[in-house]
Amino acid sequence: MKFLFRRSQAQDPRNNHQRRALYAPRLSLLLLCASMVLTLGIGTTLTRAQGEGNLRRQEDQFIQKYTLPKTPTKAPVYKPKPRPRPAARPRPKAAPAAPRQRRSNPAPARVAPARPRPAARTQPRTQPRSQARPRSQPQSTPNPIASTPNIPLSEYILQFNRSPIVGNRLRMRGVYSEARLGFTRPRGWNVKTAKALIRFQHSPALMANRSNLTLRINGTSVASVPLNRKQSQVANVMFAIPTTLIQDYNELSLVAQQHNTTGCTDGGDATLWTEVLPDSKLIFQYQVEPIPLNFSRYPYPFFDQLSLDANRIAYMLPQGNVQTRSVESLESWLTAAPRLQASLGRLADFRPITTRLVETIDELEWGDSLVVMGTPGDQPVLKSLALPFTFSGNQILDGNQIPLPDDVGVLALTTVNDGSNPVLVVTGNGPDGVKKAAQFLVQPDTSKLGTGQLIFVDQVRDVPIPSSRNWPGYLPEENSFTLEDIATQPNGKPFKDVTVRGTAAPPVEFDFRALPDDRFKRGSSMNLVYSYGPQVNPRTSAVEVLLDDVLIGGKRLTKRDGSQRETLKVDLPANLIKPTSKIKVAFRLNPREPEECGKITDQQLTGTVHGETNFKVNREPSVQLPNLELLQVGYPFAAPQDLSNTAIVLSETPSDTDLLTLLAVSERLGRLSKADSVQLDVYTIEQLPDQIRRKRNLVGIGTREEFPFPEVFESSGLRLSNALGRQWGEASVQTLPDSEGVIKEIMSPYNNQRVLLALSGQTENGLDRVRQILTKDSWFYQLQKDTVLVSSYQQDPAGYDPDAYKLEFFELARSKKRIEKTSALSKASFFLQQNWWFLALGILGVTFLLYGISQLYLKRVTDQKSH
Repeated sequence: MKFLFRRSQAQDPRNNHQRRALYAPRLSLLLLCASMVLTLGIGTTLTRAQGEGNLRRQEDQFIQKYTLPKTPTKAPVYKPKPRPRPAARPRPKAAPAAPRQRRSNPAPARVAPARPRPAARTQPRTQPRSQARPRSQPQSTPNPIASTPNIPLSEYILQFNRSPIVGNRLRMRGVYSEARLGFTRPRGWNVKTAKALIRFQHSPALMANRSNLTLRINGTSVASVPLNRKQSQVANVMFAIPTTLIQDYNELSLVAQQHNTTGCTDGGDATLWTEVLPDSKLIFQYQVEPIPLNFSRYPYPFFDQLSLDANRIAYMLPQGNVQTRSVESLESWLTAAPRLQASLGRLADFRPITTRLVETIDELEWGDSLVVMGTPGDQPVLKSLALPFTFSGNQILDGNQIPLPDDVGVLALTTVNDGSNPVLVVTGNGPDGVKKAAQFLVQPDTSKLGTGQLIFVDQVRDVPIPSSRNWPGYLPEENSFTLEDIATQPNGKPFKDVTVRGTAAPPVEFDFRALPDDRFKRGSSMNLVYSYGPQVNPRTSAVEVLLDDVLIGGKRLTKRDGSQRETLKVDLPANLIKPTSKIKVAFRLNPREPEECGKITDQQLTGTVHGETNFKVNREPSVQLPNLELLQVGYPFAAPQDLSNTAIVLSETPSDTDLLTLLAVSERLGRLSKADSVQLDVYTIEQLPDQIRRKRNLVGIGTREEFPFPEVFESSGLRLSNALGRQWGEASVQTLPDSEGVIKEIMSPYNNQRVLLALSGQTENGLDRVRQILTKDSWFYQLQKDTVLVSSYQQDPAGYDPDAYKLEFFELARSKKRIEKTSALSKASFFLQQNWWFLALGILGVTFLLYGISQLYLKRVTDQKSH
């Protein structure tokens, strides 16, 4: 009770005074803190309210300006039609192997190895495509084909000879041999059946009960057949591939096990061979499923990285023909279309693209993807398409039926021809809007934001111009770097440690691509960091370093128990490093125990290349122009990599051939560059600003009479004159007809630090030959010197035909210009290296000078002594 009623007891006044004195400062501090918190809270609330109010007002203004139309009730759906049956006439012209293909189809039915298979499997092999559906329906009722009966069934034949590693045959030698081929499954394919028709022949010395050929798909064995043909007869075997094994990226492996004796077989015996013929093929029956169009899938379906054929792009030309088409109607098209084509070239990399120009929708063919680019006034076809917005005259209206500003771009997706041809619409009410819409698709960071079927592009981020020596995939600008800095994995990620196994281990290969304007000096080196496992034979095992298949260093693997992170310093020869160089690190691994019966136990033998392998290079920027060989890597037009230092110039009234050549050049420059944007500019000669003419590298396109820079053909060397005339030196001739094309590079007459590339010909046919060279890799990478004459006896030759074109190279420039940023001492040193006889003359001159000085001195001394 005492504790309960303690507060009711009398208290000392002195104690109360002390307590007040003690609590007063605390109460003041508490009140001060409370007032500060209250003030901050009120201020933050007001600021947030103001910020939300401003943001709401901005959103309201945006909504009022650019109200999106109502969402379409039915999104456009891409419905690819079945592949058309090849016509009988053009097939032999386009590919001579086609008749061979038709004769080989019935062959499997007559071959004994194929007959033990069920009859239901052999019927689709021999039936014509036109009868595929009626015959397969009774058999496919229990199959997945019946699940989508409205989608027709298509067939695709992929021949082995399309792979460059096959050539005339795919040969396998030794006791155990394996050959691999890769193929893809295009997007949208629902594969119903997959078969492999393998045509092969083998050595007659093989024992049938110990030799066989096995087919694998993505590491899974499908079937095996014995190698039992007599007298190397050609065998046809049809393998049924489970469709569950087919992925986006696939690998087909053929494994041959070969023996010619009942005992031990010598692996080096020349009679152990099997050859797979190049007309072997994969046969797919598939359905292409309808796909709703959406910008989140862009660039599909306009470009499919998994496609087995060339992607087909058709650009709709602005209204009018060559004579009636105005320059104003081409203003936005000339910039937007090449930039879009360059971005597609970057996506394509090595994959082919077929580009066409059309004037009406009726000209579209199977597999074409249409791109309509321009304002509604330039492209009247826009009003006939099923688009999610409306027009008022030649103005695009937003959701409130208000015309969009001229600088707002519009992107839309739709289809034509019952959904079989997808359409990409790049438009706006003004040229600035069209360019802005195209730029949205060109820049990867902004294109990822796209979704739906309609996009209003109000603003596009300005991407900084990269350094002219910042080339992704090439050596960095720094002179010291590691392997992780220059090499990438197939998935695009930085290089990591790579381990290889076995006696026939493939080399670890990576690009060592010098910058195009690099000039290497002595003193460059590579410090290889590597490891190897135990059980290697130290007498016969080694590691080798090869630069472009030239051995530049090596070292024995001397430790029986293996070693971790050993180093090998290798000098890099300055004369071998090029913009196309590759370095290979090859491990020559041999086991301690010899092989038994042709078999080697070698999977325990390992070699590893580590990512901390480092390099030191001694170089300086110095390049000699003109040189068409540098055009193979895009220099100097791809410096910087966003193509901002290049301008393409056409005649005042460009023809369709001029425009196709323009797209071909843009695509090629896109393939040769990597950047976050494309800033390529295109002008007609009348619109070309004088500042652009003087400061940029120029590309001129046109026939001789309409060429925008006639001074190119009035300079030294080969000159094209009027009336189909040619001049070279003092020789002058006239030819009829002149269907040859000309590729010529000179130093720009407007700036001696820039170049001018001429793509021309006396006729449209000659200019088209130049376009074909630009689109075909096997011929483009043959360009050299400074002038090339292109001729062909075929209308549209195949790129793989070695006789398709005839290229004649000339070194016609009287003098070359060296573009460099080096010191005076370096310039003098390089000059003496290139002109060593000046050094000899200099030594003789100095010798005579010293001799004369010494004679004068001796004469003066003798004169002094005589006096």
